[in-house]
Amino acid sequence: MERLTDEDRSFVKRFLLASGSLKALAEEYKISYPTVRIRLDRLIEKIKVFDDMQIVSAFERQIRASHADGKIDLATMKELLDACREDQHRAQ
Repeated sequence: MERLTDEDRSFVKRFLLASGSLKALAEEYKISYPTVRIRLDRLIEKIKVFDDMQIVSAFERQIRASHADGKIDLATMKELLDACREDQHRAQ
C-alpha cells in the first residue's frame, strides 16, 4: 500500500467505504460504472506489479506500474524494458 499514490489510496478507501459497490463509487465520483471498473482493474494490476517478488529492478517495477496505470502503452513499456536490459548487459 505504501507504494500506491495518494490518489490510489483514496480510491481504495472510498471503495471500502462503499462496501465494494462499484455502482455507489461511480455515483460518488460522478463517473460511469465502466470508468470505475477500468480504474479498479488498473489498480489491481498495479498492486500485482508491486507485489511481484520476481521484479527486482526498481526501474522495471516503475515502468510496469506505469503501464498498469494506463500511463504508457504496451509497446512503449517493452521498448523501455528492452533498452534497460541492453544497458545492464553492456555494463556487465
